[in-house]
Amino acid sequence: MSRGEILIFGIGNPGKKFENTWHNLGLKIVDIFAKKNGFPKFKFEKELEAEISKKTIFQKKVILAKPKVYVNLSGKVAKKLVSKFGIENENFWVVQDEIDLPVGKMKISKGKSSAGHKGIESIIENLKTKDFVRFRIGIQPLCGKPENVGEFVLTKIGKKEKKCLQEVIEKAVEAIYLCIEKGIEAGMEKFNK
Repeated sequence: MSRGEILIFGIGNPGKKFENTWHNLGLKIVDIFAKKNGFPKFKFEKELEAEISKKTIFQKKVILAKPKVYVNLSGKVAKKLVSKFGIENENFWVVQDEIDLPVGKMKISKGKSSAGHKGIESIIENLKTKDFVRFRIGIQPLCGKPENVGEFVLTKIGKKEKKCLQEVIEKAVEAIYLCIEKGIEAGMEKFNK
């Protein structure tokens, strides 16, 4: 693990309309992580098109970022942030929803393709690499992958699924904390079961 700053980037769409949709799980988790670990209030930085909060954890500077652009434009904000803070690939961590994983599951991965996720596609395109860390939070319904994924990710999360998600959200927050403390490999070992 390098000594540089860690940038944790939550994927989601801005605005009230999208607040409790599947596609906004990344933003939600970054928010909960910030609250749980006493981060200062997020501040909107216009030139970066993101809300930022910073804190040192385990002698590591951690920057939380909530982009204020639509999911499919995530890459341009990621590029600005990475260059502004001089973030190395392995210290750029993205929290995202993942349609290929069932609801309630989570996987930490590195160097994988976008698997059709428009936000990840945009980040890979803009950073010219897929060699960054992803906390992939499963959103696939128990009945299987929906026919129209684009439509599904913008639907509101129902009461039943909220219960299921609560657990995985807590797990994701715990996983991010562990990865800051002990490194990505330790997180993968514990949570990629």
